[in-house]
Amino acid sequence: MEKREIVYEHQGVKLHGLACIPEGDARRPAVLVSHDWSGRNAMAERVAGELAEHGYVGFALDMYGEGRVGRTTEERVALMGPVRADRSVVMGRIQAAVQAARELPRVDPKRVGALGFCFGGGCVLDLARSGADVSGVVSFHGLLDAPPPALRKPITARVLVLHGYRDPLAKPAQVLEFADEMAAAGAKWELHAYGGSVHSFTNPDANDPAMAQYDADVARRAFRSMYDFFGDVFQ
Repeated sequence: MEKREIVYEHQGVKLHGLACIPEGDARRPAVLVSHDWSGRNAMAERVAGELAEHGYVGFALDMYGEGRVGRTTEERVALMGPVRADRSVVMGRIQAAVQAARELPRVDPKRVGALGFCFGGGCVLDLARSGADVSGVVSFHGLLDAPPPALRKPITARVLVLHGYRDPLAKPAQVLEFADEMAAAGAKWELHAYGGSVHSFTNPDANDPAMAQYDADVARRAFRSMYDFFGDVFQ
């Protein structure tokens, strides 16, 4: 595959994405990878590469600017907080990534989707809530709370949520609120809840059983569900 650093912009902020492009001349679907609260980290880049191996153009986007990555809890909070505080910024910034992905070589601009982890899962759900013209979005252990009603538009993208049932950042009551939101919006959506799993079940570095814990078996099944989902929505 070919890997390219892509610089794009939102409201004067330079954003640094990584495009992973399969060999060949055929036009392919693109899948954005929205990182967790750390920034465009090694996991996001790895998943973008794996998408390319499956025949998609993978695009690890940048929600913070300049490709910044937080190494400590304090740094990550400082990066995520200002972006998450204004959901219109979340929506605008990830829409800028969609446009950047559409302009990549060999991308079919009518077949674009997005996936995200944790903070990034919330970002791709907000992409769908913004009414963006994308085929589908997948949230892995993402933040589920809705943005203000004034920011929500009709949802045209299909939505898949892959959720740890014991996730302390999205407890069952909030899952029900999310379900009611999607139903009221008339969205085409589904949610897979993995019993016993907590937050960050796809992240091999997560090692706190009460809060964020890697689960290799759940991660494998969740990624399989994701690939099945994109196989359907891009047909």
